[in-house]
Amino acid sequence: MTSVKICGLKDVQTVQSILHLPIDHIGFLFAKSKRQVTPQQAGELIRVITDWKSSGKAAPLTVGVLVNPSREELADVLKEAPLDILQLHGHETPEECRWIKNVFPGIRLWKVVSVTNVRQGDEHESPQSSKDVIAAQLDPFKDVVDAILLDTFDPVYGGGSGKTFAWETIPPYQEWSRSAGVPLLVAGGLHADNVGELLDAYTPDGVDVSSGVETEGVKDIAKITSFVERVKHRV
Repeated sequence: MTSVKICGLKDVQTVQSILHLPIDHIGFLFAKSKRQVTPQQAGELIRVITDWKSSGKAAPLTVGVLVNPSREELADVLKEAPLDILQLHGHETPEECRWIKNVFPGIRLWKVVSVTNVRQGDEHESPQSSKDVIAAQLDPFKDVVDAILLDTFDPVYGGGSGKTFAWETIPPYQEWSRSAGVPLLVAGGLHADNVGELLDAYTPDGVDVSSGVETEGVKDIAKITSFVERVKHRV
């Protein structure tokens, strides 16, 4: 079953309103963004999820999205917000990922790969060279990260642009993912009307959505519900 992550949550009411849905991950943005939250705000939202779980109900895992965090920032965030997963959206190295795993045992790591809209197999790059480049990029992370997430490259923030990338670039990443035993998730411009097409064509292990379930920049419960249903109730 494809996992679903709803990212960019900011308020208690929205979190409470979606906990009954079969959502696997809820994400909080600590990087610069209109959806940014403080560690204290995220801690409050995590307590809402923990209270829900303590009543015996299934609860999503919590994900903190950071870009090139310092060690001090990581410590400050995790002190206030006991996250299950860190989603690293910058230029973090395999060595930095290993340090995180050693210092914060039990934390899971997702490494984001920003994808441009260059289509594989064009006159500049063959599918084989694309596979080789991807292997060289990702092999050092194979034994240290718990998932790879593909997102559309954004020159300002790195990701979170709300735009799709060329999905035909997914297969070599997917081939690496399956060979390495590392789950592959896809983000970037997803919404209820296009996520089925992505799943039919490429069956990633998970999907991640933020702006695609918003109306005028605010999380829309109806859109979240529709997105989750499109993913979880496919026939």
